[in-house]
Amino acid sequence: MIDERILTQHPLGKSGKNISAEAYNLHKSAILSALTDNELTHKELLNEVNQLLTDKFSGNINWYAETVKLDLEARKLIERTNSKPQKYRLV
Repeated sequence: MIDERILTQHPLGKSGKNISAEAYNLHKSAILSALTDNELTHKELLNEVNQLLTDKFSGNINWYAETVKLDLEARKLIERTNSKPQKYRLV
């Protein structure tokens, strides 16, 4: 069986990471779920994703969450606010 992979994008045009589609989709769903009806700081977002995935993912949740968060920003699915502290929200 071939492990399907996704090459992530970066909002600043830096090179993306090649991660498993399963891990990508799991983290994408958690991030979008956490941001539904919410604007969250970076720390709040990572805390939410950790709570959602603790028993569902055995890898480094924070690393994958950060990688997928950047990809979602590059794809314009989420954005950073101009507030202090900066928050994330759905586009």
